[in-house]
Amino acid sequence: MKFITFTVPCYNSAAYMERCINSLLLAGEDAEIIIVNDGSTDDTAKIADAYAEKYPTIVRVCHKENGGHGSGVNYGIKNATGLFFKIVDSDDWLDPIALQRLLGIIKKIHSQGHTVDAFICNYVYEHVLDNTQYVVNYKNVFPRNHIISWKKVRRFRISQFLMMHSLIFRTAILKENNIELPEHTFYVDNIYVCHTLPHVRKLYYLDADLYRYFIGRSDQSVSKDVFMSRIDQHLKVTNIIIDNYDMQAARDVDRHLERYITRHVAILCSTASVFLTMRGDDEAMKLRADFWKRLKEVNPELYRDVRYTTFSGLTDIPGKFGKFLITKGYEISQKLYKYN
Repeated sequence: MKFITFTVPCYNSAAYMERCINSLLLAGEDAEIIIVNDGSTDDTAKIADAYAEKYPTIVRVCHKENGGHGSGVNYGIKNATGLFFKIVDSDDWLDPIALQRLLGIIKKIHSQGHTVDAFICNYVYEHVLDNTQYVVNYKNVFPRNHIISWKKVRRFRISQFLMMHSLIFRTAILKENNIELPEHTFYVDNIYVCHTLPHVRKLYYLDADLYRYFIGRSDQSVSKDVFMSRIDQHLKVTNIIIDNYDMQAARDVDRHLERYITRHVAILCSTASVFLTMRGDDEAMKLRADFWKRLKEVNPELYRDVRYTTFSGLTDIPGKFGKFLITKGYEISQKLYKYN
C-alpha cells in the first residue's frame, strides 16, 4: 500500500529537481512519486526517466505538453493511488526527519481505523542567497498531535495562513470533490487550498518543519518583479476563489472554517491591492478600483467582511499618502517575514 503520493510538477527543472526527488525517495516504498514533465525543453525528461528506471516501484513519470503548474497537479490527483496527497514543487524539498515522523503518524492512524482529511505541518522559507530561514508554524492555532475538528482551531496571526506547502490532503477528498485547477495560470495553489478546505472535517497538526520552500531565484513567480508583471494572474485566481466561495456553506460546516477562508480571501485581496498601488499607473489604479467594485457586486457579505473586519481595508487608502503608507507597510512586512 502507498500511504502518500507526491506529485512534482516540473518545467525546465533539470538544475534543481534532483534535490527535491531525492528528499522524497527517503519515504521508500510507503510513497509513490509522480513526476510531471510539463513540456520541458531542457534535460528534465531525461532526469525523470532515469529515476523511473532506477525506482520502478516508486517513481512514475508523465511527459505532457505544457499546461502550467495546475495541469501538473491535476494529473497527479487523477493518477494518485496513495492514501494522502502532497504537492512538492521541483525547486523545493522535504526535511527527512519530519517526513519520517509524518509517515509514522499516518501509518499509526490508519492502523487504528481513524480518518484524517488533512495534515498540517510547518514550512520553512529557505533564503538561499543570504542563507537565512523563516519558519511558519501553527503552534498557537492547532492543538498538537490530535485529530481535531474546526471547532478546536484558534485564531491565526497576520503572518500565518494555510498554504500548499503546509497541507497534506486525503486523496479521496480531492478525487470525490473533483478538485481541478485551471491550466496556464500562475498562483493556483490558492485555489487548491480554498476549494479543498471546505470538504475537510478532521485535521491533524504535526509540529514539524516538513516543507522547505526555496526562495532566491529572480525568475520565481513569487519574486516582487515577477509578481508585479503577473498581477493579472493573481487577480484571475482571486476572482475564481471569490466566485466559488459559498460563505454560508462554510459557516454551516463550522464558523471557524468560514472565518479562515474569509481571512485567506482577505490576504489575496490585500496582495492585489498592495501591488497595484505600488505599480501606481492609471491602468493599475483602475484595476484596483474595478477589483473592489466587482467583489462588492459579486458577494456583498464577503466584501463587508474583507473590507471592514480585516486589515484589507488599509490596502486601499487613496492618494499619494495612501500609496506611501501601503508601500512602506509592504516593505516592513517583507523585511520581517521575507516571503519573496
